[in-house]
Amino acid sequence: MVKKISNSLNMPHPSGIAKLPSGYHLERGVPSITEYRNLRKSAGLTPVTEAQAARVASGSWYGCHITCQDENNGQLRAVAMGRIIGDGGWYFHIADMATLPEYQRKGLGSIILKHLLAYIKENAPEDGTPYISLFADPPGRRLYESNGFVAGEHFNELGMVKEWIDEKHFGSVAKIDATQACKEGKGELDVATKSHRPSRQSS
Repeated sequence: MVKKISNSLNMPHPSGIAKLPSGYHLERGVPSITEYRNLRKSAGLTPVTEAQAARVASGSWYGCHITCQDENNGQLRAVAMGRIIGDGGWYFHIADMATLPEYQRKGLGSIILKHLLAYIKENAPEDGTPYISLFADPPGRRLYESNGFVAGEHFNELGMVKEWIDEKHFGSVAKIDATQACKEGKGELDVATKSHRPSRQSS
């Protein structure tokens, strides 16, 4: 059995989540490998290989996506997604928030985010306050701030990314510091929710 988080936290309740537009469906779980890779690439996120995408489902604490009928072939297709990586106890990282360009500005990203936050509220342990973080690119920052997220530096924290060196390209940098990239308008910024900040524990 799973206990519910205290309702005093500034997190949405499932009943408060906006309804999807007609013809759209919210599905549990992550999309298929092909759709997952397409969503990331189309939304401007870093492309991943098929082998990397194959581990997404098993490596997620929870995930969801929105589908609608494709006008060309009548088949349901994934048009937006998001997932949670974490230990199910206190640490939760929201990742892969992506919407196909032609389906943006319909509120789908907001519905995905609110659903993920509501799921944490309903399933994380009641004893203790969860720490929820994510990486935000400039276009998505407004959405996250409207849902209670603030820049990590608000807590005197700096988001950092491991710098990998691509040996195949003679030492070219494959990834760069997240904060610097955000300043240049092409990266992601680490943000965390103020109301979900856990107390520091001494080591």
